[in-house]
Amino acid sequence: MKKKGVLNAQLAGYIAGLAHKECFMITDAGMPIPKGVPVVDLAVCGGVPTFRQVMDAVLGEVAVEHYTVAKEIGEHNPVIWSYIQEKLPGVSHEMIDHVDLKEMSQQIKFAVRTGEFTPYPNVILQAAVVY
Repeated sequence: MKKKGVLNAQLAGYIAGLAHKECFMITDAGMPIPKGVPVVDLAVCGGVPTFRQVMDAVLGEVAVEHYTVAKEIGEHNPVIWSYIQEKLPGVSHEMIDHVDLKEMSQQIKFAVRTGEFTPYPNVILQAAVVY
């Protein structure tokens, strides 16, 4: 039995399969995921698991070189926006309209749905290399 890191077999498999420059998304409970994009649905109920809990676990296993968020997060969810910036210091990022983030999500390799019930805690992460 695996004793640390991401224990969810589906999520661990998707993470292990990431290559440089490939993108995936961590979302709140309500973000629409485009048809055809695989979803690791971790949501149990409102607030379980939180965006932070999932992001912490994923960032323990993935190198990130760039991320994209909806610019609305700064005004409507400054706590999560500050958290993302603290977790990814020095990583390049882009802030785009929420509508454009939904459009961009059509290109992701997979999505991870959390139980988060706050506005705009959605981030597209681009995998880096570890060497």
